[in-house]
Amino acid sequence: MSKVDPLTLIGVAASPYTRKMIALLRYRRIPYRIIWGNPVDILQEMEIAPPKVELLPTFLLPDELGNIQAVCDSTPITRRLDKDYSDREVIPSNPALAFIDYLLEDFGDEWCTKFMFHYRWYPDVSADNAGTLLPLLHSVDLPDTSVDQFKSYITNRQRGRLHVVGSNEITAPLIDTSYRRFLEVFNSHLTHQPFVLGHKPSSCDFAFYGQLTQLIGFDPTSRQIAHDLAPRVVAWTTLMEDLCGLELNEVSWCELGVSPETLKNLLKEVGKFYVPALLANARALREKKSTWKVEINDGLWSQEAFAYQGKCLGWIRDEYEKLSDQDRLEVDLILDGTGCQELLI
Repeated sequence: MSKVDPLTLIGVAASPYTRKMIALLRYRRIPYRIIWGNPVDILQEMEIAPPKVELLPTFLLPDELGNIQAVCDSTPITRRLDKDYSDREVIPSNPALAFIDYLLEDFGDEWCTKFMFHYRWYPDVSADNAGTLLPLLHSVDLPDTSVDQFKSYITNRQRGRLHVVGSNEITAPLIDTSYRRFLEVFNSHLTHQPFVLGHKPSSCDFAFYGQLTQLIGFDPTSRQIAHDLAPRVVAWTTLMEDLCGLELNEVSWCELGVSPETLKNLLKEVGKFYVPALLANARALREKKSTWKVEINDGLWSQEAFAYQGKCLGWIRDEYEKLSDQDRLEVDLILDGTGCQELLI
């Protein structure tokens, strides 16, 4: 497939996935332009069909015939860019490490986003902040009357969708516990190396970063927690914004066999919180149930079954099946005792 120069993406500033991909493009020094706004409206003006599932950001990329199409979903786009642009790649060359990267990226995209949506809309002070700023991010010169109308509309709509990520009075303490634990474990990990998998960033770094831009840079409740518990993570999030000037020279990703114990501690957080949710969701989908419940960290989690996260589990297993016997052994060793191995049964 042919490349386009510059790449075009459509997104919004308060989207963690948009911020994830902008930071990745900057690091990879891939020329791009961004159009701020609603992809549906913009694509209609361009006479380009929207993607089947509308996610942010939306990229305009050539298909097999060279025709421009709208595509989304940051994980496969990241891997496509690694194939199309052969410099400063973010997928580790070691297959076993690449699997760990994939697993952690999925955790960032699919579990850490629960932190983001919860802290944006569940606490009253955060909902007021988001309701005020989001209309202005759409158009900074909106009249005050329009801002007030937009604020009321978006706040009521988004708070009414908290159930989609499982946020409610029962799960709120569990989300808070998981967020705080993630911050503390990641903060400790950053005492050993500047990125998740070593001395240069991989795709999971950008997944964590995307969510943290909102948790630390936009929403007041989660920002205060981060400043209290994890100053290294706060600083890391600032530094991740633009890594185009990072010279790689001899720096490299880690080797799993000699990686710091804090990497395994990160994987334990995945196993403790995200894995039970993925498995319970998958059971509900198999049994054609609309909701599911599961015990996580001595608390009860309940939410609607989510078809996309069923696909996420399947893709994780697919990545594992692609590994050689030796690479699987390497993965099995680091996952042992983390709870993540339950995904692969």
